[in-house]
Amino acid sequence: MKRIITFALLLLVALLGLSFALMNAEPVRLDYYFGTLQAPLSLVVVIALIIGAGLGVLASMGIVLSQKRELARLRKSAKITEQEVANLRALPLKDTH
Repeated sequence: MKRIITFALLLLVALLGLSFALMNAEPVRLDYYFGTLQAPLSLVVVIALIIGAGLGVLASMGIVLSQKRELARLRKSAKITEQEVANLRALPLKDTH
């Protein structure tokens, strides 16, 4: 059931993207530092979205990597603490009475 819903959603997104491309097929001139480029508006928008998503992923990678390092450090600390507790529980009780 989950596969059918996923397939239906992907098909819907593909159809929306196709209709967007067909409705925005007129060429636009893109001026950049090294020259100009003539491309369909839909292609320019999609490329801009892909570049923006890529830059967003790159911007968040520093935070993600620092969080992973912190998680590894905390797991190591928890493992050491669990070993200490297990060792203390294994010690025999000494009754002073």
